[in-house]
Amino acid sequence: MRSDATTKPVGGLSPHEDRLSPLGIVLGCSAALFWGGYLAMSRAGVSLGLDGYDVAFIRFAVCGALMLPWLLFNKPLSLGGVGWGRGIALAMSAGPVFVLLTVAGYFFAPLAHGAVIQPSTSMVATAALAVLMFGERVGPARTLGLAVVVVGLAVVSGQGLFQASLETPIGDAMFAAAGLLWAFFTVLGKRWGVSPVAATAAVSVLSCAVIVPAYLVIVGLSKFAALPWEYLLAQVLVQGALAGVAAMLCYTRAVQLLGAGRAAIFPALVPVTAIVVGIPLTGEFPTPLQFAGLAVVTLGMLVALGVVRIPKLRV
Repeated sequence: MRSDATTKPVGGLSPHEDRLSPLGIVLGCSAALFWGGYLAMSRAGVSLGLDGYDVAFIRFAVCGALMLPWLLFNKPLSLGGVGWGRGIALAMSAGPVFVLLTVAGYFFAPLAHGAVIQPSTSMVATAALAVLMFGERVGPARTLGLAVVVVGLAVVSGQGLFQASLETPIGDAMFAAAGLLWAFFTVLGKRWGVSPVAATAAVSVLSCAVIVPAYLVIVGLSKFAALPWEYLLAQVLVQGALAGVAAMLCYTRAVQLLGAGRAAIFPALVPVTAIVVGIPLTGEFPTPLQFAGLAVVTLGMLVALGVVRIPKLRV
């Protein structure tokens, strides 16, 4: 009987990837929505004194606790069938290093830079790796769609994109490195045929084992004791259950259904969904320019996925 943890390694395009999968699009958009809620909730947490390291602790502590029972009952000695070497590689790509690079980047560069550089790097790198590793086609329509998404992200970022200091290149390099790490996570998971549940369990439990003890020793829990319980519960739900577990499950399944190149578009939607989700959470409404950027990003995504077809251009 074949294990639930992994499927056969994929060396090329599957029948699912050769046609558009509505389920894959729904799952990818759901992942972007959950990640957008993570960013919006993080922004709301700043007002109560939380920083990126606090958020990372909540995320990995919760998702690790949620996925540990599954792992204990599904080949724990081989990390759910993923294998320790592969599991560590996936956790290095989408775990604490990825989160801390993103957080540290904002100490050196403006928020707008991260909103453009990280998802753009991830999209381009994933598309290139998908061509090299799986022979995925990147036709004129998808190339145009990816370019339109990047332009839309730049519009959403507005004038902040042009802010810079002597330290800005350091932050930009961190954002680019985080984007590259996510690209490697996307293609490695597909290359090895790791199932969404197994990949999520491996990343969650290994990340939890690294970040939680370090945080408890260095920082402690005194900051959380001062938070309102309902707010802390919301953080646990959004940061851990939705962004840490549900989003990872949705995204890895979208990669299986759509291919790595197409699925790489969805992380680029996170700044967009963060703005939308942030309206009720923070009371901040998008400016007219940001609304225009949201529309451009959406159009680019639809073109890149092949939902909207440009005459004489094929995805």
